[in-house]
Amino acid sequence: MDKKVFMEKFTGRLPKDIKSATPQQLHNALGETVMELYSDRWSVAREEHLSKRRAAYLSMEFLVGRAVFNNLLCLGIYDEVNDAFKELGLDLADLEVIEDAALGNGGLGRLAACFLDSAATLGLPLDGYGIRYKYGLFKQSIVDGFQREDIDDWTKYGDPWSRRCDEDTLLIEYSGQTVKAVPYDMPIFGCRTENVGTLRLWQAEPVKEFDFDTFNKQDYLEASKEKIYAEDISRVLYPNDDTNEGKKLRLKQQYFFSCASLTDILRKHKARFGTLDNLADYISVQLNDTHPVISIPELIRQLVDNEGWTFEKALSTAKKVFNYTNHTVMQEALEKWWTGLVEEVLPRIYEIIIQINEELIAEMYANGVQKDKTNRIKIIKGELIHMADMACYASSHINGVAEIHTQILRDSVLADWYSLYPERFRNETNGITQRRWLALCNKELSSLITEKIGDGWLTDLSQLRELSKYADDSSVLDSFIKVKQTKKQQLADYIKAREGVETDPNSVFDIQIKRLHEYKRQLLNAFSILWIYYGIKDGSITNFKPTTFIFGAKSAPGYKRAKAIIKYINEIGRIVSTDPDTRDLIKVVFVQNYNVSYAEKLVAAADVSEQISTAGTEASGTGNMKLMLNGAVTLGTYDGANIEIVQEAGEENNYIFGARVEDLARIVPEYDSRRVFAEDKMIKRVVSSLIDGTVSDGGSGDFRELYMSLLDGASWHAPDHYYLLGDIRSYVETKLRCISDYDSDRAAFARKQWLNMCNAGKFSSDRTIADYAENIWNIK
Repeated sequence: MDKKVFMEKFTGRLPKDIKSATPQQLHNALGETVMELYSDRWSVAREEHLSKRRAAYLSMEFLVGRAVFNNLLCLGIYDEVNDAFKELGLDLADLEVIEDAALGNGGLGRLAACFLDSAATLGLPLDGYGIRYKYGLFKQSIVDGFQREDIDDWTKYGDPWSRRCDEDTLLIEYSGQTVKAVPYDMPIFGCRTENVGTLRLWQAEPVKEFDFDTFNKQDYLEASKEKIYAEDISRVLYPNDDTNEGKKLRLKQQYFFSCASLTDILRKHKARFGTLDNLADYISVQLNDTHPVISIPELIRQLVDNEGWTFEKALSTAKKVFNYTNHTVMQEALEKWWTGLVEEVLPRIYEIIIQINEELIAEMYANGVQKDKTNRIKIIKGELIHMADMACYASSHINGVAEIHTQILRDSVLADWYSLYPERFRNETNGITQRRWLALCNKELSSLITEKIGDGWLTDLSQLRELSKYADDSSVLDSFIKVKQTKKQQLADYIKAREGVETDPNSVFDIQIKRLHEYKRQLLNAFSILWIYYGIKDGSITNFKPTTFIFGAKSAPGYKRAKAIIKYINEIGRIVSTDPDTRDLIKVVFVQNYNVSYAEKLVAAADVSEQISTAGTEASGTGNMKLMLNGAVTLGTYDGANIEIVQEAGEENNYIFGARVEDLARIVPEYDSRRVFAEDKMIKRVVSSLIDGTVSDGGSGDFRELYMSLLDGASWHAPDHYYLLGDIRSYVETKLRCISDYDSDRAAFARKQWLNMCNAGKFSSDRTIADYAENIWNIK
C-alpha cells in the first residue's frame, strides 16, 4: 500500500478537524479508502472466478462479525494503518465500538464466514450468497436476569465494506406478491494472495415504494403496505415462527435468497458461455443445511420454465450441481414444510416438488428398493415436505461436519440414504480461520508463536505442531502464562466496562460461549455451580480455587425454555455473589449481547473451554476449536469435534466426562430420571432449587416447567431428554479435578493448555475448504 496515497484519500474523507471525528466517521472513511485502493484487485478476482469452474456457498447465515480489523490483517496493512492513525493523533482501537454484522446466530453462520475467508486465502473461486438482514439477529440485554431483545441496527452509521449493485437487481415472485432482490457485495480478502472472494447478500425491497393515490385518500398505512411486506422478508434473521404467519415469512426468506442467487448464477453463466447446457461443468452449489434446499426445485423451475428443458434433464443437472451439508442429527431441526403452506406461497415450486417426489419413488421401484424404505425416504410424507430427503436425493455429495456426526448420519439419521448411495457420503470436519481467531484476537500469543517458528502458520496452521518441543521449556511456558494473564486482565477490564461487573483475572476463567439450546446443556453447567456452592457451604468441598464462570449466549426469542435457563444462570450468580462464604470463590457472569467481537476477547482469555453437549447431539462445534487454538483445555463430553480435539491433543491434556454415544444407546431405554433424582441427595437438592424457592423466576412458572421437563418430560421431550441428571455427578467431579489441577500446579496445567494450542492445526478451515475443493466441488 502506498502510504502517501492512503493518507491523502483517508484524510480527504474526514472532517477538517480530524480529532473531532467520531469512530463511525473514521470507520467509514477508512473502509471507503481501502475499498477504493483495492477495487481493481477485487474486479480482477471476480473475473477470474467467472472464467473457470467455481463454487457457490448458499447459507441462511453469514456471521462475518466486524470486518475492519480482519480486512486490514488479511491485506497485510494492519500495522501501516495503525501507524497512519498514530501520525494523525488517532487510535485505531477506537473502532472497536463499531457494530458487528450480526447476520448469523451461531456456529452455522460463523462457519460460513470462515469458509469464505479460507477459500479466498487458498486462491479458490468460491463465493457466498445469503440475505442482507436489516437488523440481523437481535441485540440482547439482560434485565433482572431475563433476556431482552432489541433491534440490532448494524448499518445505522453506514456500511463501507459493502457495495450496492442496482444493475443486478432481480424480481422474486410469490403467489400474490412480487419483490425486488437488490444485491450488496462484500469483498472477502485473502491473506497473502491477490484473490478476493465475494459475499453477495440480497436485500428485499418493494416494486412500488408508495401508493400516492391511496395516501391521498388518507389511508396512510395501506399506502405503504407493499413496502412493509417486502422489507419484512429481509428485516430479521429467523423471525419467530410459532404461528402460520411466522412460518410463511421464513419460507419466503428461504425462497428469496435461493431464487435470487440461482438467477444470478444462471445469468452470469449464460452471459459468458451462451448456453446452460454446460452449467454442471462450471458451477457447484453447496447447500449449507436445509435452509437453501428450496434451491433444488427452483433450479429445475428456471431450467424448465425459462429455458424449455425437460423435467428429466433439469433434475439430472440439479443432481450434478448441488451438494448438501447436514448440520444436525436432531429430527426437529431437519426442516419439514407443510404442503399447504408451500402450495399457498409457491404454487409452481410445490408442483415441481411433487414431480421430484414422484421421480424418486419411480426410481426406487425401478431399482427394486423395498416399499417400506421408499416410504421412509420419499420427500412428501403425509402433509409434510422433508427438505433433508430432497437434499439427499438431488445432491452429488452429502457431508457431515465431524467424524462422529458423519458416522451417526450413516448409522441412523440418514441410514436409508447411505444404504442406497454410500459413495455420496463424506466427512468434512469443520474448521475456523486462524487469521481472526488467533492472529487478530490474540496478538500477544501470535507474537510468541511467530518468535518461535515464524509466521507461516498464518496460512498453514499445521506448523503449530512444531511448538510441541517447547512443552517442557519452563521459560516458554512462563511466557505463555504471562500472555494468558494479560488476556484475562483485558477481558476483566472489558467486562467491567461493558457489564459493570468485577472479575478476578487471577481466578480460573471457565467459559461456555455458544447458542443457548437445551442440548448444549448450559443448565447442566448452572447446576454444577450450585452443586459446588452447596459443597463449599457444607464443607464437602474444601480448598476451592477461585473460579469465574462466564457464559455468553443468545436464546431464540420464542424459545421459552432456553430463556428460562438464562434467568436461572443469573439467579445462581446472584446467590453465590451475595453469600460472604462464596463471593470471593465463585463468580458467575452472563455477558450481554454475545457476538463475534465479544467472542474474540473471550476465547483468548479462557483457561477452561466448556463443551458439554449430550454425546451424539452436537454435530461438530467450532467454539471448541477457537478456545483450543488460544490455549484452553476442553472440559467436555465425547461429542462432536471434541473427539477429534482429544485425538489430536491427547485425552490426558483435556477433561472428558459423561456417557458416550454407545453408553446412551444402552442406558436410555431403561433410564428413569425420577429414580436418579430420588436416589441421589445432591442431585435432588440441586434440581429442587427450581421449585423450592432457592431461586425466583419472577412468578412466570418457567422454572417449574424446567423442573417438570427433567423429571416427567414436556412437549415432545422424554424426561431428562438430554441426560443432565445422568451426567451431572461425573461432570462435577471432572470439573473439580480440572480446577484443582490448575491450582495445584500452574505450570503443569499451562503445559496442557500449550499442547492443545500446538495440536490445533487440523482445525483450520483452510484444511476443511481444501478438502471440499478437491473432493466435492472439483475447483482449483
